[in-house]
Amino acid sequence: MNKLSVVTIARNEEQNIAACINSAKSWADEHIVVDDFSADRTVEIARANGAIVFQRKMDIEGVHRNWAYSKARNEWVLSLDADEEVTPELKEEISRAIQSDDYVVCNIPLRTYIGNYWVQYGGWYPGRKDRLFKKNEFKYEEVGVHPRVFYKGRCGRLNSDIIHKGYEDFAELFRGLDSQTMLEAQKWFNEGRKVGVGLMLWKACDRFFRAYIAKKGYKDGVVGFVVAMNGALYQIFSFAKYWELKNLVKR
Repeated sequence: MNKLSVVTIARNEEQNIAACINSAKSWADEHIVVDDFSADRTVEIARANGAIVFQRKMDIEGVHRNWAYSKARNEWVLSLDADEEVTPELKEEISRAIQSDDYVVCNIPLRTYIGNYWVQYGGWYPGRKDRLFKKNEFKYEEVGVHPRVFYKGRCGRLNSDIIHKGYEDFAELFRGLDSQTMLEAQKWFNEGRKVGVGLMLWKACDRFFRAYIAKKGYKDGVVGFVVAMNGALYQIFSFAKYWELKNLVKR
């Protein structure tokens, strides 16, 4: 019978890590936490709840994730972020999936929350991610932002959700925007991309209208508007930081 390793990458997640571990504790063979030298009690709480903890400084996301998954002792790995939990229904689906040879990867829908609000529109749900996989057949692209996944074999689809407690409030959403756009700008700079004001404005408008109109973000009310605007601001902030990087080099 195939066994499952759960792998979680964490940094300063003392509020979430216990619930994450315990959501899979009764049926996963092991839970590995790779901690980015947290300044809070993440490591202590993870160990107290039965996790195996390694520490490694996050450098390049794709490299960091591949390193973390290599620590699993089982072939089947469930990648579960620290602010995520497995539902009982998903547990049953995963248990069946890892006993089958039909797929090497399965994607799973994410039910993401801002505070207590489940964001159902704007492209956020089901927001499927490739989270269950055979580690020897699966690798992340070793880049720092939005790494792609590569695998050999077929991909299946599970139907039950991972609960993603994504953002405590709008303030946390906007803080994430700041850090993510810095990484995006650095990626553009490293690749030598040519991005002008016109292209940036077009992409910002396209992101907003796709999320708010085409993907029915308006059905989420104020939350849907903020989510759509956040997508537009991603392009604007990324461009502004990219422009700064280019001008620093010219000095």
